[in-house]
Amino acid sequence: MLPSMGVSLSILASGSRGNTAVVESSKARILVDTGISCRETFKRMKSAQIDPRSISAILISHEHGDHVYGLATLSRKLDVPVFMTGATHQAWARSLRDDAGELPKIAKLEVFSSGRSFQVADITVTPFTIPHDAADPVGFTFRAEGAKIAIATDLGYMPASVCDHLRKCDVLMIESNHDLEMLRVGPYPWSVKQRVMSRVGHLSNDSLAQFFAKDYDRGASYIVLAHLSEQNNHPEVARRAAETALGPQQTLLQNRLMLAAQDAPTECIRL
Repeated sequence: MLPSMGVSLSILASGSRGNTAVVESSKARILVDTGISCRETFKRMKSAQIDPRSISAILISHEHGDHVYGLATLSRKLDVPVFMTGATHQAWARSLRDDAGELPKIAKLEVFSSGRSFQVADITVTPFTIPHDAADPVGFTFRAEGAKIAIATDLGYMPASVCDHLRKCDVLMIESNHDLEMLRVGPYPWSVKQRVMSRVGHLSNDSLAQFFAKDYDRGASYIVLAHLSEQNNHPEVARRAAETALGPQQTLLQNRLMLAAQDAPTECIRL
């Protein structure tokens, strides 16, 4: 059992070169996505004062490389249950099929379905469908000890169903991937730009600002802007767009706006 530390979110990496985070209660620690190598994951856990041996489960949102790069090794080393949808598992396994046609195996695979909650110790996990160009992509909410954390990245737009899942959060980690003008004039091929801007691509600063202005319930104590593009965004551009949309109520409600980093753990959020 873990020492009683309450509920927390530690973001170890966020961006196009890899995503991984740890959601913690007093009884469990869940590793959410495995987008960096096992060695780097363990290094960042140590920096965040997280013992890898204390991880209770691994949770995968979708099969893209920046979310599963370290999965095969981490699942062996940690020897804990790995939760993903059936379609995500099949897509991931096919991508790693060896020369003999053998599919990789996860010893403790647990298959879940979007919209159906499940438990990891005292943490209630609710996966919800997000619009992204993957086999069966999901975001997550986590409830434990009276607190709610939501993680929603890798989505092309904000459908009403996603907005509903993000209500009454204490911590909201949400994508602010790109500035539209920086993307348009940036170095990506046009086909990639189209994919990023599509309804199954990534959420722009402007789209997130519209959510904050129109659909956000303004209840979270912490908002974390995540999955920022290094080529097509800038932290201060993303921050300014979010702060303008949130307006003066952000200060009145003592909401804290944070930005997740690619190359180092972000300051741990404890509730």
